[in-house]
Amino acid sequence: GGPRPQPGQEVSVKVLGTLEDGGLVERDPRLTFVPGHGDVVQALELGVPTMQPGEVSFFLAAFPYGYGRPGSRRCVRREPDVPPEAPLLFEVTLLEVRDGPDPQPLPPAARLRLGAQRRERGNFHFARGDFAAALHSYRLALRALDGPAAAPPGPQEEEELREQRVKCLNNCAAAELKLERADEALASCEAALSISPDNGRALLRRGQVGPAPPRTAPQPGPAARYRPLLSPQLLAQQGRDAEATLVLRRALELDPASKVIHTELSRLAKRRRPPASA
Repeated sequence: GGPRPQPGQEVSVKVLGTLEDGGLVERDPRLTFVPGHGDVVQALELGVPTMQPGEVSFFLAAFPYGYGRPGSRRCVRREPDVPPEAPLLFEVTLLEVRDGPDPQPLPPAARLRLGAQRRERGNFHFARGDFAAALHSYRLALRALDGPAAAPPGPQEEEELREQRVKCLNNCAAAELKLERADEALASCEAALSISPDNGRALLRRGQVGPAPPRTAPQPGPAARYRPLLSPQLLAQQGRDAEATLVLRRALELDPASKVIHTELSRLAKRRRPPASA
């Protein structure tokens, strides 16, 4: 017994998830998360806060509360792939409830593991079209990667942390574009380019969104430490196609086979071409 989890508290659960045919898809003797952070499926996000410590519950989850319409490929905790639109049965034991953790110093390997877990969760939300939830997970992944370190990373770990930051920032930009948050998408692209100046994805998305203005405005938000500055308008609204073309040509030099970059360049060229005279 004991009080149910309150908003912001951290929980540890034992979880077993199966398909309708009994196939095991998820097993974790001690899964720790903060409800609302988007680190677990909706069945656990919504169900665990209704439980008391020591309680065992069974949650029959329709696919929107499991792995969504597209299903999911196997990962560390899942055994087989989860088929599309698969309902799931979860057996959950609430082991412990405690106050939400302050950021704790973590060794580099733990930061990488937590960042990858949260980015994968963001990819799941993105695939099902929940771009706001995806963005939230990507920003939580960045927070994990940038959290206090228990020990300095070695050269290989430092490189992996850098690569994961760039991936998360590119993911943020993709979600922000879907949400029509052009300023934030540009900030994420500029942040990725500040870490990896020749990153093709960031160059492409920057060309799609538009160039950054002089860096004089404030830099709010979870990824503020990365943000150079935000453009107030889309490139199309600014009429600065020539600058975007230069950015996309640079991206094309890095990835000459990219059909997406060729398409964007063709679209800009058509828009800049004067109309044919009658």
